[in-house]
Order: sequence, then structure tokens, then C-alpha cells
Amino acid sequence: MSERQPTRRFENRRNAIVSCAVGVLNRRGVRGMTLGEVASGLGLVPTGVIYYFRNKEELAQACFLKGVAEYEAYVAAGEAGTGPRERVALFLRTYFEALRRIAEGAQEPLPVFNDVRALNAPVVNEAYVALFRRLRGLVDGRQGWSRPQLNARTHLLLSEVFWAAAWLRRRDAEDYPGVAPRMIGMVCEGLAGEKAAWAPLALPCLMAERSDHPAEMFLRAATELMNEEGYVGASVEKISARLNVTKGAFYHHHDTKDDLVLACFDRTFQAMRLAIRQAEAVATSGYQALISVACALVEFQMSGNSPLLRTTALSSAPEAMQPQLLDQFDRISYRFASMISDGIADGSIRPVEANVAAQMISGMINAAADLRFWVPSASAETVAELYVRPFFEGLLSQGAPRG
Repeated sequence: MSERQPTRRFENRRNAIVSCAVGVLNRRGVRGMTLGEVASGLGLVPTGVIYYFRNKEELAQACFLKGVAEYEAYVAAGEAGTGPRERVALFLRTYFEALRRIAEGAQEPLPVFNDVRALNAPVVNEAYVALFRRLRGLVDGRQGWSRPQLNARTHLLLSEVFWAAAWLRRRDAEDYPGVAPRMIGMVCEGLAGEKAAWAPLALPCLMAERSDHPAEMFLRAATELMNEEGYVGASVEKISARLNVTKGAFYHHHDTKDDLVLACFDRTFQAMRLAIRQAEAVATSGYQALISVACALVEFQMSGNSPLLRTTALSSAPEAMQPQLLDQFDRISYRFASMISDGIADGSIRPVEANVAAQMISGMINAAADLRFWVPSASAETVAELYVRPFFEGLLSQGAPRG
């Protein structure tokens, strides 16, 4: 006897639960989402959700699979192009149109993939990898790139797409179609002016050397866990366990978890501001200052010395904490925008919209934390050429020397 098929009513209610859960997931992250909050958003009791999803992990899985299917559709639109430039442009235009519809309430929000690995669901991982490979096909123009080079560029493109959904919210939806071609140009052709030379300057150490001081050890452990599992996933228990100490030891050094979280963010802001000051003091052009900052921060992230906190960790932080952190991120972006304007003025950067370019630089630095998942061989010594340079010279560039 064949298995009974779900009714239309069942599917409609299940889809409504997934749609509501996406909103909660985007605010709270995988670890912070609860079936109770999802049920409340639909006017249900928790058992009303459990009837369709046994636990929150199964529900989060459904959210991410829905998102992957949406992105597959955008990639499919790009596959109609006749070459890498046209394929990437079609993909990004389709995506920006979807974001416009979401902003206007005509389409349901997409799930944020910031902490998808915290779920560790094989079916989601497989779907995500399949999406990555399909996107890689849009970028691949048979330029003779190695697999690490192609994977690094594909990771950069996908990361910029995810990050755009965050910074576009500060613009009116009617502006989205106009932003799309500007981002397409920067993705494909980069920021470098015709006479710009790839000559990043080495900057002094951005932080104190790795130490075994308890304060530094707690900062490292909390940063690593928030990068991996978001704010909620980085619990006091997990931070303590990673250091093989008791919760009592944690509270001996910190009054609350939030105190440590704020210290992690502040430490990252300090490193970014220091890199900017050092680069501006020695660079001979706006372009050289920018590439020096980007290389220094990405190399530091890859060194394993002491990680920077990913900006995407902000999405799952307590809502009361977010405004002050957003203000700090905005200040960093304004600094990047000023450096870009300096480069446009001195001719080392081609004319681009500085605010969009600044956000894209932040997205590139942020995504470096995940590069090793796609390019296991990437290291602090190779990441500048492999990952940072294609951003500034264009994802579709051959990587030939400039200047």
C-alpha cells in the first residue's frame, strides 16, 4: 500500500511554519531559535509546531533547504549567460531583484547562512556544497585557474551576495536595481585603476602576540565559538570547556558573558582601526592603503594567532547590544569609504560608489574566516594572492601583474 501523501492544508501549514522560522532564525541564529518563539509568531502552542517538525534542528534544516533552493534559482538565471561576465551579471541582477521584492514585502525573506555549519546537518551541507559547485560554474571561464583559485573566487562571490542582503537594508528598495550594476562592475572588474600596482605594504603586528594569559585565552575561545556557532552557541559552558576550565573560573574573570562578548567585538574593532591608521601613515595612494589594510587583516585572520570576530556574529547578538555594535561597524565602513575616495581622487582606484565598495571590502574581510572550508591549502602566506588580490582586480581577472 502506497504511503499517504500530505494534504494541501498540511503543506500550507508546514510552509507557514518554515516562513515564520526563517525570521526567527535570522534574528536568533541556529542556537537561539526556539520552537516556542516560532509557534508564538503563528499564534500556536509549541506542540502545534512539533506536529510538523520534531525539533528545532529539523525546522532549521527545512529553512536552510528552502534558502538553498531559492539561490539555486538565481544561479539558474545566471546560467543563461554566454560567458562568465554575463553569467555573473545575470545572477546578481536576479538576486537584487529578489531582495527588492523582499524589501517591499512581495516575497518572503531568505534565510541568513551565517551559522549554517552550527547545525551540522548532512543533508543541508550536501545541498550547500552543490549550490557552491553550481555557482562555481558561473565564474569558471576556463582561464587556466587552479581549483584553489576558482574556489577562492567562488567563495568570495557567494560571501558578497550574502553580505549584500545585510547592508542593502539601509537603502530604499527602489534603489536596489541601481545598486546592482555598480556591484556587478566591482565584482567582475575590481577597484584597481589602470595604473594601480599590486604592492601591499607589510604592517606591524595588529595585536599582542598569542599568550596564555587568562584574559587573552577567554577572548580567543569566545571569538572562535561565536564565529562557529553565533552568540547563543558560544555559551559559558562551551567557552569554559574549550579552555578546559570550570564555569567558576569563567566568572572569576568576567561578571557576565556579555562583558566578554563586547570585549571580543572591541578587540576586533581595535585591530581594524590600527591597520587603517598604519596603512594611511605609509601608503603612497588610496589603493595601496586599502590593499595593505585588507591583506594585513585577512592574513591575520588566517594566521591562527588570534582570530578576528566575524561581523556576521552581530546578527545573533542580543538586540539591545546591536545598535552600539552597528555604530562601530559603520565607523569602520566610513573609514574604508574615505580611503576609496582618496584613491579615486589620486587615480589609483577607478570611479566606483565608495559606500558600496566599502561594504564589499568589509564583506571580503569577514568571509576570510571561512575560506579554509573551500580552500584547505590556504594560509597566511598565500591568502593575499589567492583571495584578496582577485577582489581588488576583479573576480574574472587573469591575475596578471598590474602597473
